[in-house]
Amino acid sequence: MSSDTPLPLLGGLTAAEFLRGVWQQKPLLIRGAFPDFQCPLDPDELAGLACEEAVEARLVEEHGADGPWQVRHGPFDAATFAHLPERDWTLLVQAVDHYVPEVAELLEAFDFLPRWRLDDIMISYAPPGGSVGPHVDQYDVFLLQGSGQRRWQLGGKVDDDAPLLDGIDLRILERFALVPGDDWVLEPGDMLYLPPAWAHHGVSQSNDCLTLSIGFRAPSADEAITSYADYLGEQLPASRRYADAGMAPPEDPAELDDAAVARMRRLILDTLDDPSQLAQWFGRAMTQPKYADQLIPTETPTEAEELVAALQEGEALVRSPGSRFAWRALDGDRATLFADGDGVECALPLARWIASDTALHAGILVHEGAEVLLAALLDAGSLAWADEFEEQ
Repeated sequence: MSSDTPLPLLGGLTAAEFLRGVWQQKPLLIRGAFPDFQCPLDPDELAGLACEEAVEARLVEEHGADGPWQVRHGPFDAATFAHLPERDWTLLVQAVDHYVPEVAELLEAFDFLPRWRLDDIMISYAPPGGSVGPHVDQYDVFLLQGSGQRRWQLGGKVDDDAPLLDGIDLRILERFALVPGDDWVLEPGDMLYLPPAWAHHGVSQSNDCLTLSIGFRAPSADEAITSYADYLGEQLPASRRYADAGMAPPEDPAELDDAAVARMRRLILDTLDDPSQLAQWFGRAMTQPKYADQLIPTETPTEAEELVAALQEGEALVRSPGSRFAWRALDGDRATLFADGDGVECALPLARWIASDTALHAGILVHEGAEVLLAALLDAGSLAWADEFEEQ
């Protein structure tokens, strides 16, 4: 897809126009982003997912038995839903794209953004009045109306220290001031893009309100610094230490002087300022699976020869739901393939193939080392045989 092609998904903007003038800068309402949209699942199917042990789900009741804005965590059962009131509650189910292939296919429409930035697709159901209160998210999100109607009101960008309601398990803003004009009812196929830290309040207007939230990963500075330091720390030699050869005699032996602080600062900055190491850490960090327990390693190691034979006989491999891949070019025709928090060097065309959405069939074997790498990814649970996956 050319970055100069106008996209209905972006209200007629090109990808370049959207990224230059909208992304992380201001909201965008897109009527008919997905024309004639049919939601891939209905409320009963979403509730069924919320009853499964491995699925992350929450129920939010604005007027709970124990007070306002009560939150319960799944898994749930049929009795839970049978005893809910007729209005003013919301069911939230995370990572539905990991369980419903038709939902995962929606992510293909967002290929104007880096694939490794995608987090997951959360789907919410609410009867009339259902809401999670006015709040902000610290990541970009596209809010796609799946069925029914939801009213969205925006309150502008808010500061990090905006006061929140106390005593509840939700980050609901204490004060929400509607921006004039930023008040819309979304119909199926309509979509609202919100950048980080933009206050918003969505309230269901119908009995069949399903909203799909396509969220994006954005590590915080404290998470990134801690993670990168841990990654580097595993590789640094014990001999790399604070040193002060040639220092002047201290005027007061108890003083921690500017020169000492400068030496420590230089040690830290020189250690951290390594672009190649940063890239290797970043690839691993951004491909960490959201739910590591979804990856199912093989019980016995896969023999590369057996894998080659199976592919040549027409079998195919698929990427496991929830697995994440990315690649980074190295010198020459080499690259690092990042897969589910790990990284391995291989031929650049091979890395690009595996990290793409191209089918993993026998054609991939033309690349040197493909059989060994595919076997390792299969053993780790990042890949699976297509026929076995379809039987699950």
